Amino acid sequence: MALTAVDPPPAGPPSSGSAGEDYFARRSLRKGAAGWVLLAGLGVSYVISGDFSGWNLGLAQGGWGGLAIAFVLMGTMYVCMVFGLAEMSSALPTAGAGYGFARRALGKLGGFATGMAILIEYAIAPAAIAVFIGGYIESLGLFGLTSSWPVFLACYVLFIGIHLVGVGEALKAMFVITAIALVALVVFGFGMIGHFELGNLFDIVPDGSAGANAFIPFGYSGVLAALVFGIWFFLAIEGVPLAAEEAGDPRRDLPRGIIVGMGVLVLTGLLVLFLAPGGAGSLAMSTSGSPLPDALNAVGSTGLATFINYAGLAGLVASFFSIVYAYSRQLFALSRAGYLPRWLSRTTSRKTPVWALVVPGTIGFLLAAVMNNGDQLINIAVFGAAVSYVLLNVSHIVLRLREPDLPRAYRAPGGVVTTSIALVLSVVAVVATFVVDPLAAGVTAAIFVAFLAYFWFYSRHRLVANAPEEEFDQLARAAEALR
Repeated sequence: MALTAVDPPPAGPPSSGSAGEDYFARRSLRKGAAGWVLLAGLGVSYVISGDFSGWNLGLAQGGWGGLAIAFVLMGTMYVCMVFGLAEMSSALPTAGAGYGFARRALGKLGGFATGMAILIEYAIAPAAIAVFIGGYIESLGLFGLTSSWPVFLACYVLFIGIHLVGVGEALKAMFVITAIALVALVVFGFGMIGHFELGNLFDIVPDGSAGANAFIPFGYSGVLAALVFGIWFFLAIEGVPLAAEEAGDPRRDLPRGIIVGMGVLVLTGLLVLFLAPGGAGSLAMSTSGSPLPDALNAVGSTGLATFINYAGLAGLVASFFSIVYAYSRQLFALSRAGYLPRWLSRTTSRKTPVWALVVPGTIGFLLAAVMNNGDQLINIAVFGAAVSYVLLNVSHIVLRLREPDLPRAYRAPGGVVTTSIALVLSVVAVVATFVVDPLAAGVTAAIFVAFLAYFWFYSRHRLVANAPEEEFDQLARAAEALR
């Protein structure tokens, strides 16, 4: 297999000459744009839309008890995985993040598979969020819209445009929007806590399924199905390491940022999980397109509901905005290394990857406009996420066992035991996507396999040797040869 370092791709050994330098000059990101506080804000902004919409659909799958169990299990999975990611990001800080970690641990095919699973997650999640933004706007009666596709188009055009201005500006904008969303969640909590009644959590009538009762009204299968929506409380937090090449001190800042971000998300998830159905009832929340305003309206706080509806848009926008950043960096890294067409990684004079922003955005807009189904889009995104989690946890375990002396500025507590717990739970999460929607999960799996075939028959022969993720592997092989 020939690795190349120039563009276009003649076969040959890695090169550090002018052609190679020019290749990377046209594919470089802005250095030092983010410290750990901005990175923690980025981690929260990736996910915070999950507190405003989408999570409540899990009530229709598992009831409150089923969703609560899902929250605990998937929260445990994410906490354990985040510790492993914090360790790997401190050792291997590149824009490829998860793909780069798996590339080092599992080889080229494993790295590509992980990167594509993450890319599926990040390309689809904004489409689901756009559908929820449309639901919030419709509930406000804004613009007199009878169809949400103009909202989807506006989201993609506006926020991709801001990203094209520059990463520093984008990260700061994300931080401000996320802060507004967090304030809205605190206000929601104060508005609902006085209306909480324990019985409201269990107002869904059991359906007679195996194991069904007042706590898990749809039985054991309902708990399994709810796992997909338990993931929605945390989905995309693993994207923090994608900012490695734009962080000030990635080996220190990435672990801090992702761990602090995860801590905030556990607290905000618990807040909405208890207070929205605890005030308005799980049955009412199970079908709501804008659960937090609807919960406030149900308890008579209409003025506060209007405020939360507007502020809730900030939470949805924050996640949409930040996941656009995430998919662009994952696509940029895969393209720069030659796993995907190289023109996708070209950057502008402002060091932004224009095609890596525009191409997935176009696909996401079309999916949102054609499907307009938030829970189905969630299931597709979660399938990609869960597959990547399996591979990421395996990567941490492999690196710990095979390269125990790899310099790590941070070490995951519990080591491989911690990520083994996350691995088992992530396998269960993959199974859950087929329980919720076997057709959507099956089609997504087929697309994933098609990408693997593309790699095996085409792109693995055209990789760029001097890409950072490939250089990590070369350095490891050289060190091994010297032993």
